[in-house]
Amino acid sequence: MRRETVWRWARRLLVALVLLVLAAGIGVWVLLARGRAALDGEVVARGLNAPVSVQRDALGTATLEGKTRDDLSYALGYVHAQERYFSMDLMRRLPAGELSALVGKAALPTDIAHRRLRLRAVVAQAYAQLPADQRRTLDRYRDGVNAGLGDLAVRPWEYFLLGTRPQPWRSEDSLLVIAGMYLDLNSDGRNTRELRIAQMRAALPRAVVDFLLAPDPDWEAPLTGTLSRQPVVPDAATFDLRHQATAKGRDLAAVLAPALDDARPGSNSFAVAGALTGSGAALLANDMHLGLRVPNLWFRARLRYPDASAPDGQRDASGVTLPGTPALVVGSNGQVAWGFTNSYGDWEDWVRVQRDPASANRYRTPEGWEAIATHRETIHVKGAPDHVMTVQDTRWGPILARDTDGTPLALAWTGDRPRGYNLALMQLERAPDTGHALDLAPTLGMPAQNLLVADSTGHIGWTIASNSIPLRRGIDPLVPADWSRPDTGWVGWASAAQYPRIENPADGRLWTANNRTVDGAALALLGNGGHDLGARAQTIRDDLRMRARFSPADLLDIQLDTRAVLLTRWQQLLQQTLAGSTDPQLVQLRDLTGNWRGRAATDSVDYRLVRAFRERVHAAVLAPFATRVQARFADFTWPGLGDPEAAVWALVHRQPAHLLDPAYPDWHALLVDAAKQVVEELGKQPGGLAARTWGERNRAAVNHPLARALPGWLARFIDMPDEPLPGDANLPRVAAPGFGASERLDVSPGHENRGIFHMPGGQSDNPLSPFFGAGHEDWVKGRATPLLPGPASHTLVMQPAR
Repeated sequence: MRRETVWRWARRLLVALVLLVLAAGIGVWVLLARGRAALDGEVVARGLNAPVSVQRDALGTATLEGKTRDDLSYALGYVHAQERYFSMDLMRRLPAGELSALVGKAALPTDIAHRRLRLRAVVAQAYAQLPADQRRTLDRYRDGVNAGLGDLAVRPWEYFLLGTRPQPWRSEDSLLVIAGMYLDLNSDGRNTRELRIAQMRAALPRAVVDFLLAPDPDWEAPLTGTLSRQPVVPDAATFDLRHQATAKGRDLAAVLAPALDDARPGSNSFAVAGALTGSGAALLANDMHLGLRVPNLWFRARLRYPDASAPDGQRDASGVTLPGTPALVVGSNGQVAWGFTNSYGDWEDWVRVQRDPASANRYRTPEGWEAIATHRETIHVKGAPDHVMTVQDTRWGPILARDTDGTPLALAWTGDRPRGYNLALMQLERAPDTGHALDLAPTLGMPAQNLLVADSTGHIGWTIASNSIPLRRGIDPLVPADWSRPDTGWVGWASAAQYPRIENPADGRLWTANNRTVDGAALALLGNGGHDLGARAQTIRDDLRMRARFSPADLLDIQLDTRAVLLTRWQQLLQQTLAGSTDPQLVQLRDLTGNWRGRAATDSVDYRLVRAFRERVHAAVLAPFATRVQARFADFTWPGLGDPEAAVWALVHRQPAHLLDPAYPDWHALLVDAAKQVVEELGKQPGGLAARTWGERNRAAVNHPLARALPGWLARFIDMPDEPLPGDANLPRVAAPGFGASERLDVSPGHENRGIFHMPGGQSDNPLSPFFGAGHEDWVKGRATPLLPGPASHTLVMQPAR
C-alpha cells in the first residue's frame, strides 16, 4: 500500500512538472509572439506627413515607399525598432560605456575602457554642430524608433530575460552607433599598435624592429605605386642571438597567437568598368568582414521616393541599412553603386603629456602650461553599486596609457572629434555618377574607409571616405611623440584636393582588401595603421585579371574563392623539410599534405595541417624576439602589428645563424620541430591527423549576444546552426568562427534586378519571426540570391495622424 502511494504521488509530481514545463513553454511562446513586429494592416504614425508603405518579402527585406526621404527616415526607425531594438540598444551602449546598466557587472571592464573616451559627450557636441537638416533627419528617425518600440505589444524578449526595460532612443544615440563603428574599425580606441611598436623599439635594435614589421612585397597589390623593398635581414653586428642572454616569456602562446590567427575587421571590394560587362554599366562587389551575430549587423532595405535627380523622377535604392541610423550604408541607387573596406590608415596617435614639475594638474602645450581637465564619470551597474571614475583630459584627448619610460600618454583619435560625425553618407543615395560620389567622400563623417564606386555609364573610382584625415608635422606617427613644441603633431585636416583618388584605371579594374593602396606622398598622408598582408587583395586582383568579361555571378565567384595561394609555398617547404624523414608520424604528415589541393575547403585535411605548420614556424622564429620584449614589458602582445610573414619567410630561407633561437642547433631542426608540434597537437585528437579537417575547426558560430547566458539546449533556439565553413583570413572568402562576410553584394547600377546579395543571421531577433535567420543558409552555401526583394509577403501601411 505504501509503495502504491509513493508511485501515485510520483505520477502526480511528474504530471505537475510536465504541466509546469508546458505552461512555461506556452508563456514563452506567447511572450515571443506578442513581441513580433507588425507586418500587415495599418498603423497610425504621428510623425508622418504622408502615408508610407512597408512591404516585406520572404527574406524580410523591407521596401519602404513614401513621398519624402524624411518620412522614410521615420518609417525606417519604426521598422528597425520593431525588428531589433535590443541590438540597437547594445550598439549605442557599447561606445558610451553603458552596458553594465543593462547586463550587470560582467560588462564593467568594457564600460570602463569605453567610458574613458567619453564618447557620449563627443556625440552630443557633434549633434549640436550638425546642419539643421541633418538634425531634423536624426529627430525624425528618433521619433520613428520610439513609436515602433511603443507599438510593440510587449517589450522585446531580451529585456524580460535581463529583467530590465528598454530606454527611449535619443537623436544623438544614432551618432553613438557611428562611434561604435569607429571602435570596431580603429582598435577599440586603444591604439595598441603604437604602444607595441614603442615597446619593441625599447627592447630591440631599431633595425630588428623594422625588419620584423616589414611589409611583404611578395604579397602586396597596391592600386598605384611601387612595391615595398625586400626586408633587410639585420647582420650579426646589429643583433646576434648567440650572444644574447636567454629571455623567458611568461606566456609565449598568448604573446604570439594574435599575430598568427587574428580576426581583424576588414572587407573586400572590387569593381570593373562598363567596357568589361555586357550591359555597358560598371559592376561592383562588396563584402564587409566583421563580427557576426544574430540578428545580423545590417538590415536589408529598399527605399523608394520621388526625386527629380533620379531616373524617371523616382529614387529607388537597395542595399543595407545600419539599425540605429537612417542611412543606406552600402547599396545601389540606379545610377551609382558604392561599397566600403576598412582603410587601415593611421587615425590614432599617442601624445606624450609633459606634466608641470611644480603642479601635477598642468601640462605643457605649445602656448605654455595648461590645466588638465578632469571629468567624473558614473557607470550604473545593474544589481550592484555604481562605479565612479575620473577621466583626465587634454587638448589632444584623454590620458589613457603610459609610454615605455612611464610618461603619461593622451590619445589623439579621429573618432574622438565631433567633426567626425555627420549624416553626409546619406547623400550617396542620390549621387548621379562616380565623379559626384567621389566628390562626397571628403565630407563624410565616418571612420576612414576605402570607398569604391561604380556607375551606370561604366565608370569606376576609388578614394578615402572621411572628413578627418589629419595633417601631421614634426613627429614619427608610429610611436608616441611630444606635441608640446609649436607646429608639431596634428596641424590641420587634409583638403579635398589632397585626397588620393583614382578614376577609370586603364585596365578597368579596381580592388581593395585592407591592403596598402598607394605609396609616396599619399601613403605618408594616410599612414599605416596595420595594413593587411596583401595576399587576399593580390588573389582578387589576379582573379580579376584572369577574366575579360564579367557578370554579377563572376564577382560572386571571386568573393567565394578559397584558393590558398599564400600557403602553397608553405606546403612546399613542409614537403622539403620532411623529405628524408623516417619518423612514422612525420611520414604520415608528409603524405597527408603531399596531395595539395590548395583550398580552404571544409573537408580539407591538407590545408589545415599546412596552415598549422606555418603557425608553428612563425611562433618558433619570432619567439626569441617576442620573449625579449615581453621580459621587459609584461603586457606585450602582437595584435595590430600585422602579419610577420616577410620577416619569417626571409629567415627560414636565408637561415642566418645569428638570428636562430639558440634552442635549436640549426634551422632545419626548427622546421622539423614545428612539424612535430603539429603532429603532437592535432594527431592526439580522435581519429588522428587524417581526421583533422578544416571544417572541424572553422565553424560558423553565428550566435545571439545573450546565448552564453542560456543553457546550451536553449541557446540553440536563438543561434544559427553551427556549420563548418570554407574560407580563411588570407584568401577572398574570409571566414572564422563568429567572423566573416557580414554581407555580399554584387550589382551593376541600373541593373539591380540582376544583382546578388547574401546576409548571415537574418533580419529579426525574434525566434518566432518569419525572418529569423532568413537568408542565412544561402550565405553559408554561397547561393546566388537576388538583391532586389521578391514578391511582397506582407504589407504594412503607416498612416499619418489626422
